[in-house]
Amino acid sequence: MQAWRNAFQKQLSLEVPVTGVTLARFLWASPLAALYLLALYSWQPVSGGQFQGWFWGYIVGAALAQILATSLMVQLFQRRNYAIGAGLAKSEAILAAALGVLFFSAPLSWLGWLGVLLGAAAIWLLSGARLRALSWPTLLLGLGSGLSFALTSLWVREASLVLGLPFPHGAAWVLLLVICLQSVLLIGWLLLRDPAVLLALWQRPRLTLLISVCSCLGSIGWFTAMSLESVALVKTLGQVEVLFMLLISAFFFKEKLARSDHLGLALIVLAAVCVMWA
Repeated sequence: MQAWRNAFQKQLSLEVPVTGVTLARFLWASPLAALYLLALYSWQPVSGGQFQGWFWGYIVGAALAQILATSLMVQLFQRRNYAIGAGLAKSEAILAAALGVLFFSAPLSWLGWLGVLLGAAAIWLLSGARLRALSWPTLLLGLGSGLSFALTSLWVREASLVLGLPFPHGAAWVLLLVICLQSVLLIGWLLLRDPAVLLALWQRPRLTLLISVCSCLGSIGWFTAMSLESVALVKTLGQVEVLFMLLISAFFFKEKLARSDHLGLALIVLAAVCVMWA
């Protein structure tokens, strides 16, 4: 879902400014997230939840960080090809591991670290990026996007944990509140600064809806998994997305792929095995 969402965002970015492409990710996701939460409560009613204190701080932080991360990633798509842009943004796994150890009391075993490092090497190979070929703005945009995504994931996990609801209801509440806040902030900003962007999205309903649906379904998976396990391990295992990303890049956008792709995919498999054993 995330690979397709990125592909549709790249397509929309050719016609709509960065803020509009970012909003498309959240615009129709809110009602879908609300329906998902309602379905959970219909299936298994629960009560309680600590909707106070640090919980709201984590929600606001995650919402703002994900908006920033998405905006930076869209700018990457406009500078480099699809695979390189998304590949650089995938630096989030190793950044999440480092931040988790330093600030979130989330240590990893040596096998977990091996998986994270192998995943990072795989992403670098699969992106086709080369240090000499990258400009500083491109590199900084990629690392900035990865850092923002890492902070988003860490704060999402913390919000799910402090809420105190059983699995998977806590993650569903966090998802709904984060998406709603993001939608309100971006729509308000565009109404004040650039209402033409809202009109541009309205004129492209199919592409906007596809982005929102793929984003919501992907986020349900991410938010739920991160309520169960360390962010670094979840993100490393989730790098199997890159396999789909490369297929989309080759067959949908007709972009040429590097010869190192086979080695990169093998490293992703090894990274996934390490993470699952960890």
